[in-house]
Amino acid sequence: MEKDYKSQVVMDTSRFVLLSDFVPEIIQEIRYFSTFNFVGDRIDGYEEPCAILTRDAARALKTVSNQAMALGYRLKIYDAYRPVKAVKHFVFWGIEDLDQRMKPFFYPDLEKQELFQKGYIAAQSSHSRGSTIDLTLLEMKTGKEIDMGSAFDFFGEKSHPDCKDVTPEQHANRMLLQKLMVQNGFDPIDCEWWHFTLKKEPFPDTYFEFPVSAEIWR
Repeated sequence: MEKDYKSQVVMDTSRFVLLSDFVPEIIQEIRYFSTFNFVGDRIDGYEEPCAILTRDAARALKTVSNQAMALGYRLKIYDAYRPVKAVKHFVFWGIEDLDQRMKPFFYPDLEKQELFQKGYIAAQSSHSRGSTIDLTLLEMKTGKEIDMGSAFDFFGEKSHPDCKDVTPEQHANRMLLQKLMVQNGFDPIDCEWWHFTLKKEPFPDTYFEFPVSAEIWR
């Protein structure tokens, strides 16, 4: 569980950028705008399928993208900034909602309450601070995601970056992504190979509520 709110939830977008403007070569598949996610519905606050980040995080990610492309890969983004109302949607789903239709795909070996206990879902998410991103690598030669050994948002030990129950190739792919991110200032976490937060994030104690929408940048 992450830290409690230390400042008010705010709507200010002045230090945020639309990632497609800042790093146009990145592929985006914003899962929480779609229904193909662990809840099974579009998540509150996702008004458009676009990635938004703080300018600081986007600048660092631009360098990651350049380095990945030099190696024959493109970055593929699943989620970036996440409004507080989206996190509340997750929490309500986990505590109040009895629906488990996506369990076979995303948490087959766990019960809902374990998703919080094991750190896969948090009541306050670093994504709401604007400098956390969920991503993978796509091979430019084939146009396909490289094999990481588990899918994005698969909640289980197989998604832990250091899981031993993956092939050497899958582990090497995870370590390649981690190396690219870490050497450009992002910190990984121990339960999701796809999740990284900018070490020097500009808003370490501020959570944002504006919707995921490109409207403000049009």
